[in-house]
Amino acid sequence: MKLLLDENISRRILPMRIESYPDSSHVSLLGIERADDRSIWRFAK
Repeated sequence: MKLLLDENISRRILPMRIESYPDSSHVSLLGIERADDRSIWRFAK
């Protein structure tokens, strides 16, 4: 399972979760931090 953390969750926790959830990311690292919720859901899907 991958996680996609949204802008309301600090990206600083990502390194703490990467072992349990490899290939996870944060919206700011993907350049979609300003996207609306529906766009982020479509991206995650």
